[in-house]
Amino acid sequence: MRIEIDRNVCIGAALCALTAPEVFTQDDDGLSELLPARPGETHEAKARQAARTCPVQAITAVGENEPAG
Repeated sequence: MRIEIDRNVCIGAALCALTAPEVFTQDDDGLSELLPARPGETHEAKARQAARTCPVQAITAVGENEPAG
């Protein structure tokens, strides 16, 4: 799974970190940031849910065999 965060769009709502704390955190400015470890299959569902709950759609979560967009 590839996860991208558009930091120009992120407003720091922290819903991603609350939904998938194994995948997301917040930086010193309060913006979303990926944790260093790549999410395993067990966390993919939470990562996708976090992308859906982002109020400004700053997160894109795409499976390895899925087209982006």
